[in-house]
Amino acid sequence: MTHGDGGAKSLAGAFLDSADSKASPTPTGPTPEELAAAARAKQVKALDAALTKYAATVPEFSVAVLDKKTGQKYSFRGTEKYETASVVKVQVLACLLLTAQDKSRDLTATELSLAKRMIRLSDNDATTSLFAKLGKAPGITKCNKRLGLTQTTVNSAWGLTRTTVDDQVKLLSELVDTKGPLDTDSRDLAYTLMSTVDAAQDWGVPAAATTGDKFTVKNGWLPRSTEGNRWIINTVGRLTGDDTDVSIAVLSHNHASMSGGISVVEQAAKITRQYLKY
Repeated sequence: MTHGDGGAKSLAGAFLDSADSKASPTPTGPTPEELAAAARAKQVKALDAALTKYAATVPEFSVAVLDKKTGQKYSFRGTEKYETASVVKVQVLACLLLTAQDKSRDLTATELSLAKRMIRLSDNDATTSLFAKLGKAPGITKCNKRLGLTQTTVNSAWGLTRTTVDDQVKLLSELVDTKGPLDTDSRDLAYTLMSTVDAAQDWGVPAAATTGDKFTVKNGWLPRSTEGNRWIINTVGRLTGDDTDVSIAVLSHNHASMSGGISVVEQAAKITRQYLKY
């Protein structure tokens, strides 16, 4: 009897275990966040492959995209350093605005005139004047630290400042960050100037715009004497639309011609949009 009772208990226990397992919650599948992360990873992998394939056919470039809506950043060779040429003028502008803010004043008429020429026309004399006024390389470097730029080395010859696309999209994000060091008036002025560049200089980032998008841009171009007079071609800016708010930076060098370099940076920007679908 004892043996039989033990068998009955074992059967009952087995039945209860089975019932318990059936009552356990069933897996509900991936969360929306997990699905989004998986989709993003797939996009990034495909974009990495597309840019790697393209990079094998053209002179060296790097590209970064920072999406303000999602906070996500994509970089291709993001920490590679390049000489800025005229995209350094955005750093000079940000430093000018910060310096005026520190003194609780607006830009003077002269400063505003120089800033307009520097950004809209890429005027070098205006830049040299502001660069000197702001304390040259040490002065700009101090401003860069406040802006969170950790991979930029300012040169006393301002156009030879070295930077990365990661730092450039960081700078672009600070120009629109309501919690950043630049106040509303400074951010508004930076946007006004960078959205009204001379028509001959609105290449680069704007090539990735779609119908209805607005853009800001600052480009840099320089035949580099140390590279056989081959061209540095850089573009930084922002695209905004109904569902779009991204900062983009493309830095490149060693181009045989300015037009060829422009084609490369524009194509790099377009490829990021094709795959990231911003």
